[in-house]
Amino acid sequence: MSIKTFLITLFFILNLSASERIISLSPSITEIVYALKKGDEMVGTSSYSLHPKEAQNLPIVGGYENPNLERILALSPTLVIGQSYSQNTLEKLKKFNIKTLQLDLKTIKNIKKSITLLAKNLNSSNDNVLIQNIDSSIENATKSKKPHSVMIVYGLREDLRNATYIAGHNIFFEDIILECGNTNAYTNTNTNQPVLSYENTIAINPDQIIILHSHATEANVDVKKALKNWYSLPTNASKNNRISILDEDYLHIPSHRVALTIKRLCGEMND
Repeated sequence: MSIKTFLITLFFILNLSASERIISLSPSITEIVYALKKGDEMVGTSSYSLHPKEAQNLPIVGGYENPNLERILALSPTLVIGQSYSQNTLEKLKKFNIKTLQLDLKTIKNIKKSITLLAKNLNSSNDNVLIQNIDSSIENATKSKKPHSVMIVYGLREDLRNATYIAGHNIFFEDIILECGNTNAYTNTNTNQPVLSYENTIAINPDQIIILHSHATEANVDVKKALKNWYSLPTNASKNNRISILDEDYLHIPSHRVALTIKRLCGEMND
């Protein structure tokens, strides 16, 4: 074997075993990468990537809807991973010969498929454990003895006259509502994140309302005042005393930690 051939072969072998330089464009993806034991290959992430704590030390490349292309390129990534709302950014990065991967994390089925796909791309064998945890949570979820309609609200606000964002169809929150033996109070269209007016919120008339509160983005909300305003709405949920605020950080994140979300939400719906 010539020296030239030897060097080329050695370079090829080293590249095969070399670590990736990964940038995640969403908190969900960041969590999954770490759960797949590849966190040491992360060189950048998006805003609000708070779990695990190690991720908080990574350089921020922008919000998950508006990542900064220059910051990404400055970190010399070998792989940039995003979701559907990052498609434009991922397409631009391809022009710089940077490998990209787009994941779909809308439904529980999509989340599990994306975990497997990401594990394959990162040469990780830890995906089976993560998926088994999700499946186990579904199997052991508290099922409703009295099925009822549930509305899951994104974000806690004091003024309910403005638009209210809720969980619609074809999204993991609806999957959880159904797995828990209940029905989604929103039935109108296939939208996965409907925006309701004050009047429409009342018209849906859910039997139960669960509000997901994020301290990271809603630190200044008066929780007692907001809850009081929700109870002032003429709905079955108000009459049934079934309006609650949940503030666990994982609830908003469609990652492997959806296993925790399933357990928490099913417990809340069927307590």
